[in-house]
Amino acid sequence: MTRNPRRQINGVILLDKPIGWTSNAALQAVKRLYQAAKAGHTGSLDPLASGLLPICLGEATKMSGFLLNADKSYQFTCRLGMTTATGDAEGEVIATRPVGLFSRETVEAALQRFTGLIQQIPPMYSALKRNGQPLYKLARKGIEVEREPREVMIHELRLLRLEGDELECAMRCSKGTYVRALAADLGEVLGCGAHIAALRRTAVEPYDATRMVTQETLVERAEQGFAALDELLLPLDSAVAQWPAVRVLADSAFYLRQGQPVLVPRAPTQGWVRLYLGDQQFLGLGEIIDDGRVAPRRLLAC
Repeated sequence: MTRNPRRQINGVILLDKPIGWTSNAALQAVKRLYQAAKAGHTGSLDPLASGLLPICLGEATKMSGFLLNADKSYQFTCRLGMTTATGDAEGEVIATRPVGLFSRETVEAALQRFTGLIQQIPPMYSALKRNGQPLYKLARKGIEVEREPREVMIHELRLLRLEGDELECAMRCSKGTYVRALAADLGEVLGCGAHIAALRRTAVEPYDATRMVTQETLVERAEQGFAALDELLLPLDSAVAQWPAVRVLADSAFYLRQGQPVLVPRAPTQGWVRLYLGDQQFLGLGEIIDDGRVAPRRLLAC
C-alpha cells in the first residue's frame, strides 16, 4: 500500500475543537486532512472543553511558542453546590452543599476578588509534572502531592448569567490559568463549592473566534481538494500580527539569513519584530539587541 506523500504546507488553522476530543486527537485529524509534513498545536484544551485551538502547519510551528504564551479568553459555566475531584463535570463528586439565593451583586463582588494578579494552586488533575510524572497520573492512583502556588493575571472576569445553581462567566487571562481551579476557589468564596460544567475558549491572542472552522467544514473542504482546504489557512505572520513590522532590503535579508544582526533605519528600539523583505515577503522574527541592531531569531526556511 502506497502512502500519500506529505505536503510542505505552511499556515495556521483556527480549529473549533469539539467536546470530547483531546487536543492531540484534533491535531492529528487536521494534519491528516492537510497531509501536512509538520504540525503542532498551541496549548492543550481539556477534552471537556470546546473552542479555539490554533494549529500550526509547517513553518508556522516556529510561531507556536508565542501563541502558547499568549493571553487566552474563555466562556464557562459553573455548577454551584457540588465539588468534584477533577474540578469539572467528569470527576467524582466529593462534596455537596446547599446553594443560597445569591444576588448578582454578591457574585460580582466574589468575582472581583479573582481579578488582577492572583495566586492559584494547580489542580492535581493537570498535566504539570512532579519528578517527570504528570500530576493527573498520581491523582488517578489516589496520590496527592503539595503544589506551589502560581501567579496568573486575570485581566477581565465578567458575570454573564446567574440562574439557580448555575452561573456563566467570560474571562480573559494570562497563560497558565486553570479555569477549573478558579471555579473551585470561587465556590469556596461563595461557601457552597463549585465545578466547571461547560468550558469554551473564545480567543488566543491575537486570534478570536470569528475565523474558527469546525472539523466538519474541514472534511467538506478536503473532499473538494487541497485548494479549497488551503483557503482556510491564515498566513504565518498572523500569529504575531500585534508585533511591529520591520522591512529590510535584499542585502540586509542576506545577512540576517546568515545569522548576523543588521542595522535598520527607523526600527523600534527594543523587543521582538516581524521581518519582511520589502513590502510582502515574510522572513520571520527578529529581536532588537542592545546596540539597536535587529538580530534574527526565528527565520523561515527559504
